[in-house]
Amino acid sequence: MNQVRSELPASVRPSVSAATQTARGGVFSNEDWWSVWIGLLLVVIAWLVFASGSSIKWLAAAPAKWSSVAQAGADIAAHLPNYAVLFVVFALLFGIASTVLKQRLAHFLPAFLVLFVVSLLIFETAAWTQASHYNLEAPLVALLLGLVISNVVRLPAWFLAGLRVEFFIKVGIVLLGATLPFTLLVWAGPVAVGQATAVSLLTFFVIFFTGRALGLDRRFAAVLGVGGAVCGVSAAIAIAGAVRAKREQASVAITLVVLWAIVMIFVLPFTSHALGLSTGVAGAWIGTSEFADAAGIAAAQAYGDIARNAGGAIAGAPEAAVQNFTLMKVVGRDIWIGIWAFVLAWVATTRWDAFDDGVQAKKVNVGEIWARFPKFVIGFVIASALITWIASAYSLADYRKVVTPDLVAPITALRTWAFTFCFLSIGLTTRFGSLSKAGWKPFVAFTAGVAINIIIGYVLSVHVFAAYWNSVGH
Repeated sequence: MNQVRSELPASVRPSVSAATQTARGGVFSNEDWWSVWIGLLLVVIAWLVFASGSSIKWLAAAPAKWSSVAQAGADIAAHLPNYAVLFVVFALLFGIASTVLKQRLAHFLPAFLVLFVVSLLIFETAAWTQASHYNLEAPLVALLLGLVISNVVRLPAWFLAGLRVEFFIKVGIVLLGATLPFTLLVWAGPVAVGQATAVSLLTFFVIFFTGRALGLDRRFAAVLGVGGAVCGVSAAIAIAGAVRAKREQASVAITLVVLWAIVMIFVLPFTSHALGLSTGVAGAWIGTSEFADAAGIAAAQAYGDIARNAGGAIAGAPEAAVQNFTLMKVVGRDIWIGIWAFVLAWVATTRWDAFDDGVQAKKVNVGEIWARFPKFVIGFVIASALITWIASAYSLADYRKVVTPDLVAPITALRTWAFTFCFLSIGLTTRFGSLSKAGWKPFVAFTAGVAINIIIGYVLSVHVFAAYWNSVGH
């Protein structure tokens, strides 16, 4: 893993540095807290504008669908002022944080400008009318493009200053909370929540104990386990900070998540089609078996498109694939990130540290648990609670008709921008050579979790709860 250390400066490695080194500081002294303030500021502004009867759609700009290069060019030109304002807002927020955190703004801003422009082109690519046919979701395209570039050419050192993997994903997670009101758990029903819980627990323990049996460090095994059990990259970063895993361990976990997420994009829709699964059941299975939201949405949309073009040969509405994927993965599984972060911070503080020191388990040290707990998870919960309060005044139908398009959709667009920044940065800072240097054991442990995801997800979605998922699909 020395390659990872040499390639990435401390400020941009997909690691746990910010969470572990500055957790005891003030509320403006570390990256975790700044991600909370930036994310919540954007959510509150969106809410205030929504409450006044308007929307921040003009700020949360996203390209319109296009079918020709001329249309794409015209769309960019028409929305250029919106993109310029959005860049200024992001650059101002991230720039202020970088300045307070004593990082070189002169290096960050030009690098972020390049990152933003490339992300815009990626967004435009994803808006192509045939993009879903080729699984061209924006964060996924960003990841693949970054991987190709980083494994072919060496990036200049000044550009690496803008690849703030952790910062981007943390802001994205806070914004994710605003798109997941707790009310959705009730609307999703006990079946969706129960299946997601079972999968999260089983996957974690299979990866963790397989890793331990192979001799992996318990902290490394925990990062791998939660990365497979919850939401991939986001979970790996959060848990690495909670248990104080090594930088290279978080990097390997992220690489494995990326590798299997890409594989599942093609395997799951193809297999679902071969098995003749309905769109509702296939969406639930994909939600159980995928490791990253962007990759899962791409797979679910791909199966929906297959159903749409199958002339009625596949049961269920095409939209049901994405809908049930969302219930299983985005609602059911992603909500576990905060629970796992708290539990593993407590376990690492009271037990693992003690075992490493050769003494008995320590008493619960609330201060140490708080120091390790990823603060951006707090932002996630607060954002979710705010949207839950807003959603409480609406029925599910009215929530989708009123709140979703004018409040949640713009926040989702901002979240997608943040995730695109993150996934592009991950790709640009990941070399596959680092995975080979880690050895075969992490791969085997994580792959055991892949098998559990696929098998348990298939059994629950196709056999145990098929009637439920089909009913949701209709």
